[in-house]
Amino acid sequence: MDNEPSIAYSVSPANRSWTATKIVAIIVAIVSGLYMLPWAIATLRDVKHWGVFWVNLLLGWTIIGWIIALVMALRSQDRVVIVVTDTSRE
Repeated sequence: MDNEPSIAYSVSPANRSWTATKIVAIIVAIVSGLYMLPWAIATLRDVKHWGVFWVNLLLGWTIIGWIIALVMALRSQDRVVIVVTDTSRE
């Protein structure tokens, strides 16, 4: 039994800095937010936002598709004006 190899285990804490990973995660979150900005604007402005969503999602990776989605989000809204007149006093 004297010839058995000795096995030594060592568990050392990983003192690695995950700063690079955190920075990348923050950058990805910011870029994702900016990528979907036209859709967020359309949603807040009560524009028909599902069309903006699909254009932004599918074509937003091209600069032109993102600009088209932004223009769609910023377009003027159709307003419905209802005028009520009281005709009972005539």
